[in-house]
Amino acid sequence: MKIVILDGYTLNPGDLSWEELKKIGDVTIYDRTPKELILERAHDAEILFTNKTPLSSEIIIKLPNLKYIGVLATGYNVVDIKAATEQNIIVTNIPSYGTYSVAQMVFALLLELCHHVQLHSNVVKSGAWTKSPDFCFWNYPLTELAGKTIGIIGFGRIGRQVANIASALGMNIIAADIHKNDAPELKNFKWVGIPELLKESDVISLHCPLNAQTRGMIGSSEFALMERKPLLINTARGGLVDEYALEHALRSGQISGAGFDVSISPLLFFTNA
Repeated sequence: MKIVILDGYTLNPGDLSWEELKKIGDVTIYDRTPKELILERAHDAEILFTNKTPLSSEIIIKLPNLKYIGVLATGYNVVDIKAATEQNIIVTNIPSYGTYSVAQMVFALLLELCHHVQLHSNVVKSGAWTKSPDFCFWNYPLTELAGKTIGIIGFGRIGRQVANIASALGMNIIAADIHKNDAPELKNFKWVGIPELLKESDVISLHCPLNAQTRGMIGSSEFALMERKPLLINTARGGLVDEYALEHALRSGQISGAGFDVSISPLLFFTNA
């Protein structure tokens, strides 16, 4: 059985072993695969593993031996699912591997926006505090999260873990999801629609898959509904947010700041909060 791993370094930079996988077939491992080499490297694979290397319909239909695609991540928008289905190729992902770490990153970004820890560390080291006439020194407002409302769009595994952490910080929690499964046993939780969530939230955190329905779901009209000028956190997919609308929202003050751990245009790398 021919097994090809297209971008193994993302999963295993050297601290894990591939030996178990090698017991079931002939394994070829590439640390990284540029787009122009995908077809060449995957052409005779029966099993193909990818993390962020895209597998388009044009690629998939040219892989006659392929029976299985394993996405080594939660999001699977890198694979053309329709094309894989038409070719009878099974596609799987790993839905729970990043639940805790992604939720943790949400609050790493949020707390940085609320306290500007690195900036304050830098100015303290530069001597600004010792030169201050007051014992209490800061050069950015410090935001307390207790009592604030966090709106979570996409309430799956990660969204629910974000809610757990938010609850521990004393925040009110509202959530929007197309699947309103059992509400968590958290104080001050309620289901809402997206327009209500946009209006009522002090913090908005995105946890949706990227697909045709969610692409650009936060755009100009959505920013216009954000009455409380919230902080926007996106640890899901960059395509959920219209980049140009985001730039306008930051520059015009429609939102107070943004923390993104996703791919966006380099032109948007500036600080507003």
